[in-house]
Amino acid sequence: MQNRSSLLKALEKFDQTEVLVIGDVMLDRFVYGTADRISPEAPIPVLNISHQTQMLGGAGNVVRNIASLGGRARLVSVVGDDAEGREIEDILNKQSSLEPHLVRSVGRPTTIKTRFVADGQQLLRSDHEATHALQPQTAKKLLGAYVAALKTADIVVLSDYAKGVLSDTVLNKAIALANAKGIPIIADPKSEEFGRYAGVTLLTPNRKEMIAASRLPCGSNAEVAAAAAQTLKETGLQALLVTRSEAGMSLITTTEAHHIAAEALEVFDVSGAGDSVIASLALAHASGASLVEAAYLANLAGSIAVSKSGTAAVTRDELLAALHSAEIHGLDHKITSLDAALERVSNWRSRGLTVGFTNGCFDLVHPGHISLMSQARAECDRLIVGLNTDDSIKRLKGPDRPVTGENSRAIVLASLSDVDLVVPFAEDTPLKLIEAIKPDVLTKGADYTIDTVVGADIVRAYGGRVHLAELKEGFSTTGTIQRLLKQSDGNEVGNG
Repeated sequence: MQNRSSLLKALEKFDQTEVLVIGDVMLDRFVYGTADRISPEAPIPVLNISHQTQMLGGAGNVVRNIASLGGRARLVSVVGDDAEGREIEDILNKQSSLEPHLVRSVGRPTTIKTRFVADGQQLLRSDHEATHALQPQTAKKLLGAYVAALKTADIVVLSDYAKGVLSDTVLNKAIALANAKGIPIIADPKSEEFGRYAGVTLLTPNRKEMIAASRLPCGSNAEVAAAAAQTLKETGLQALLVTRSEAGMSLITTTEAHHIAAEALEVFDVSGAGDSVIASLALAHASGASLVEAAYLANLAGSIAVSKSGTAAVTRDELLAALHSAEIHGLDHKITSLDAALERVSNWRSRGLTVGFTNGCFDLVHPGHISLMSQARAECDRLIVGLNTDDSIKRLKGPDRPVTGENSRAIVLASLSDVDLVVPFAEDTPLKLIEAIKPDVLTKGADYTIDTVVGADIVRAYGGRVHLAELKEGFSTTGTIQRLLKQSDGNEVGNG
């Protein structure tokens, strides 16, 4: 988990932050009813409509989430000169923290997405839209509205739904204008050509978009990091936040990679969850959070959004409660028995996630251990750490070890973002854990050879693989303890 104090400070500043959103606004309609018979005209259900609702969608849902999170937002977009366009204007005008800058286009319809839902199950979605680029006169008016709104903006969000508002001309000028003022930009892409967004602070593709743009696999953490690194190099972008649904998120910059596990909430409806992520990400970063911290909060917001029905907005109170819950329960859920771990592993595998394993005593955790965890986590979606108990270490290292108790060591490991589960074991080796968990990837340090890694033969026999992580030179628990003892002896002699 990220630093709680820093995250709370960012949340407290949401109401002082203004986000400028430019992109494709839509009207989301939900038509609800029941379907208890099949049409005699075709093999399709007949929907008996009971009621319908409508709300802002696309870029409109981004600003709706910004407002519900306590921030201020300006929306620059295009609507048609029609009833739906006027309806969008009415909805925006009723929100005190939202300021619309809408351009009406006579020859362009307002984008409408209508979802038909029967007994909680979506049957059909119909779209009414135009996707061609804006006419030059409309684009000029749009950019004029953008320049006016940019004067008070703390951050810009480019909400691209490929409906024509963010044409190459508009996109290039919008980025250049914000860069000239030193205003950070977060872009949610729909184009496979990520180079179009050169100059933005952060691009937020989903896994499917990342695969299409990079033409590389994006299954494991390592694959996502490799695809993103290549894309950054080819496009000149600064950073990518790849949203990976049940696998969480991966923040990749030119110098580092961070993988954030998805929060374990029940998924009810994914509609608009990406807009909740973008809204919280923009607010948090503009409020002083680093990109990593902002991504952590955005991950929490996304988990809240998918647990709601419809194109739902997330509130700041909900985000605060989720942050508090993550702090209180995160470590408890991470330190577990083998039986409980196997239940989690079964759940992960049912969602197509890969499981990694590493083990050790981890007595006095040092940067070498941190590097091992980072490398092990990069090879899989979920990482389990087998931890020798105190009695086990005494047999292996001698009666004076460990210097740090089992509970303390487990808590330190569980607090690492790269670690998903810590499972203590009393045996001399983790063979029992490996046989039960059957990890997809078994990681040990490069001071081993594959033939000397405990459990390597088992893992390789069922098709798993063994990864030898690079060692971080100059770090050893035994060496550290010996140096401390020498210093202690020297002080005692000197004091005599």
